[in-house]
Amino acid sequence: MAVGKEIRGKIKSVENTRKITKAMEMVAASKMRKAQERMRAARPYAEKIRNITANLARANPEYRSPYMRKVDGSAKDVGFIVVTTDKGLCGGLNTNILRALTQKMREVQGAGRQVSAVAIGNKGLAFLNRIGVPVVSHVTHLGDRPQIDKLIGPVKAMLDLFVEGKLDAVHLCYTDFINTMKQEPRVQQLLPLTAEHLELSAAEKAKYAWDYIYEPDAPAVINELMTRYIEGLVYEAVAENMASEQSARMVAMKAATDNAGNLINELRLIYNKTRQAAITKELSEIVGGAAAISG
Repeated sequence: MAVGKEIRGKIKSVENTRKITKAMEMVAASKMRKAQERMRAARPYAEKIRNITANLARANPEYRSPYMRKVDGSAKDVGFIVVTTDKGLCGGLNTNILRALTQKMREVQGAGRQVSAVAIGNKGLAFLNRIGVPVVSHVTHLGDRPQIDKLIGPVKAMLDLFVEGKLDAVHLCYTDFINTMKQEPRVQQLLPLTAEHLELSAAEKAKYAWDYIYEPDAPAVINELMTRYIEGLVYEAVAENMASEQSARMVAMKAATDNAGNLINELRLIYNKTRQAAITKELSEIVGGAAAISG
């Protein structure tokens, strides 16, 4: 029964794998709930600072922030802030966003422009290094919760390049959390900020229709708020990506657990058939031997 022993070994190996994937599924489910709470908590802050920034900019139309400068095409580079995960085993999450990033980069390079990037997450950093895209700065090992103090430095490096006129645009690439079963890759323009970014509804305009006294002056206040607004957008994107990561990992580990169960059932069926065939063969040999003796 050498074949049967080999099959039993395979069954034992798959059972051990199933235990691991089941444990990872349960851990991801627990982390997913916490990640979703942090993601939802980040949304009101981003909305509030957008409203305040938009109203302050509207209340002082004589000043135009460098983040809202008109692109004249003098700069040839386009920047990308790429948000991915540090770890794998989360289905096609990273593959989808990196595919969308590659498509956008090809469009930019096809127009005769160069690209550079900021990598947030190990997977994106490894991908950018592999395809030879210059990485301005990067941050990895963020853990299970986004920390804005770790994001400010890398993001500022890209913002400074834009303010200095070395970049025509900056795009933010991340995975948007829709629900537990659906996450969508997003590649959206972060800079320059346009009127659409800071457009307020009629109710919001009435709510924030105040006169302001700027201290020390309007440019300093507006620039600082716009910097915080952009950092808030990146923070929110990282929070969305982390919620998407845990959801995708839970779904992927559940699929792996189910597949392991199906494989175990198939192996057991093969084992039982093999064992039955061996027993039938032995019985046939015994009966044949007895018949030969009696004959």
